[in-house]
Amino acid sequence: MRTNLFPLLVLLLTGFLFMGFTPEKSPVPKEKFVVVLDAGHGGEDPGNRGNGYFEKDIALNIVLRIGAELEKLPDVEVIYTRKKDVFITLAGRADIANEADADLFISVHCNAHSSQASGTETFVLGLHRNKDNLDVAMRENSVIFLEEDYEATYDGFNPNSPESYIGLTLMQEEYLDQSILLADFIQKKFTNELKRKNRGVKQAGFLVLRQTYMPSVLIETGFLSNTSEGAYLNSKSGQERISDAVVKAVNEYKSSINLDVLEGLANNSDINILSTTKEAPADIYDGITFKVQLAASSRKLDPAPKNFKGLNEVTRNKEDKLYKYYYGSTSSYLQIKKLHEKAKKKGYSTSYIVAFKDGSKITVNDALKTKVN
Repeated sequence: MRTNLFPLLVLLLTGFLFMGFTPEKSPVPKEKFVVVLDAGHGGEDPGNRGNGYFEKDIALNIVLRIGAELEKLPDVEVIYTRKKDVFITLAGRADIANEADADLFISVHCNAHSSQASGTETFVLGLHRNKDNLDVAMRENSVIFLEEDYEATYDGFNPNSPESYIGLTLMQEEYLDQSILLADFIQKKFTNELKRKNRGVKQAGFLVLRQTYMPSVLIETGFLSNTSEGAYLNSKSGQERISDAVVKAVNEYKSSINLDVLEGLANNSDINILSTTKEAPADIYDGITFKVQLAASSRKLDPAPKNFKGLNEVTRNKEDKLYKYYYGSTSSYLQIKKLHEKAKKKGYSTSYIVAFKDGSKITVNDALKTKVN
């Protein structure tokens, strides 16, 4: 007698279907590190045309490769201001970054000069220190003349007027340290790995950086007007090498503010660096508190010595999206310099001194200008 297998098959298939639709516990989504990539120029704005090359095309090629590499990382989200040859206003580029609540804004450009100047330079927002920096900012800002009502959009800013740059508000002051850190990583990659001429980390009044509210840099990847460098930047291999260097720099920056690696680090030999001395320091700055910033992270970590390589007196403060971790607290600049050296010896090579007055962060230079008791 043959057994009817149909009911059995129905039961098996039904079981598989239920198994397929059984809800699984999904992991808690991890907050993404958001990077906004901005390819300079585009559309009716070609950028500079050194040696007949198109800055807008080279910048876009580099940005798309940077983005493709960063998108391979599970904890990184990449947003582009443009992915094709279209015109985007400077204000529009900044709006994209601000609306995304980005962790980084990176604008990519190519340089030009009437000579055979060469080399890479990375800018953060600030007042120009020399004519060359002003010239670069003027050239990049002149794109606003293609916009309607640019006077209203940029509060009467005139890219061709040096006086406009004198009144440039440093909107990014609270992000300046992090912007400089990223810019330094980028320049070191260009110089040490690609052997490009290093023109340094610089400050200048770029409108696109002025209006972003996160660590932001503008990269001049080289001079299209230079015969050999222009050919390098216009080549596929040159664009790939530039892109890969920026990706590595972003990863180094990201690691430098990510404290996950610190969790569980214990040091049995806790050192009490802030021990009381017999005599108070002579260089007390009235109303000023100096601290050493060890790191910043989106992650809330217990500031116990075991998590900070044995350092005592570590405090945590929430500032915008990040938790800042500070070491020490003193009104003596000599003492904070000693604490900074201790922190660097412990492994915090990217740490730096910060200053506060009446609970608000000020620049160390401003702090040192105050009266000493």
